Amino acid sequence: MTNEITVVGGVDTHTDVHQAAVVDSIGRHLATKAFPTHPAGCLRLLEWLRSQGELTAVGVEGTGAYGAELARVLKANRITVVEVDRPDRRARRTHGKSDPVDAYAAAAAVLSGRAAGVPKTRNGIVEAIRSLRVVRRSAVKSRTQTTNQIHNLVVTAPGDVREQLRGLPRKELIDRLARSRPTGLVADPAHAVRVALRRLARRHRHLTAEFTEADAELRPLVGRGAPELVALPGIGTETAAQLPITTGDNPDRLGSEASFAHLCAAAPIPASSGRTHRHRLNRGGDRQANNALHMIAIVRMRHDTRTQEYVARRVTEGLSKKDILRCLKRFIAREVYKHLTRQHTTPKTLPQTA
Repeated sequence: MTNEITVVGGVDTHTDVHQAAVVDSIGRHLATKAFPTHPAGCLRLLEWLRSQGELTAVGVEGTGAYGAELARVLKANRITVVEVDRPDRRARRTHGKSDPVDAYAAAAAVLSGRAAGVPKTRNGIVEAIRSLRVVRRSAVKSRTQTTNQIHNLVVTAPGDVREQLRGLPRKELIDRLARSRPTGLVADPAHAVRVALRRLARRHRHLTAEFTEADAELRPLVGRGAPELVALPGIGTETAAQLPITTGDNPDRLGSEASFAHLCAAAPIPASSGRTHRHRLNRGGDRQANNALHMIAIVRMRHDTRTQEYVARRVTEGLSKKDILRCLKRFIAREVYKHLTRQHTTPKTLPQTA
């Protein structure tokens, strides 16, 4: 009776078809096959991988996009899933580009240890927050664009229209335009601009209602998913929603607060050479998380006494405002990671003393 060989899987994910590949424990290519991306297809892919030998791990490209459902299916069946970055351009120029080649490369990356990232689980309250926040962010962005369009149309409108609207507060301007009933011919520039402004004002109202509704849904979710973050100074619902999204429902996958800081682009990168020893700003990482840390630091610099004392001390030491801000962001990343990974428990009532 022969022992079952040990195998590692790799998957190149796409919209309609996932390409799977299998290598053995010494990296030999064993087989490759394509499967549809629906849940039944993901299960068939898993069964096929298991049929090749004792499956130890599966490297999946794009666990946050096309491979999200596959990663869920694999983890639900207690398979170790490793997040694999897509091959860089140099590797593709050297080895070529095809779905089987990429699938084998994913398996080889897991086998060699080059790929060791733990994907987000995407099955808890943080995933619900992420979904709702997508709508909120797009509504805010679209409302800002609509506001700018209204402003530009008012500036360039014919004189009689412009004089009636210029100088009005934004809320009053939106209300007046949304209630207006322009009449006339659309060939007339003055009438056309009134029609356009009315439509933009109504769009502005709709977008405001949309992200207000999203805020009402997000607030209790964030309070449940990150109660300790919301209690920290300078952190509101928006920033408290973004930081758990960055780590996912399993923040312990990052391993340390240094890895979280690196993910948020708040960890300086060594840039030393010869006798020069220095660090440079990290411009990679999750830029939305970096922006959240930035906003927390700005709010604390304005309203938090402890932060203001720290800033004053570092100014006397000769640091610039940008350098101080980077130091603050690094400290905030450490503080946030501690609260994200620490299980929230209700404090016990202290006994009364006589």
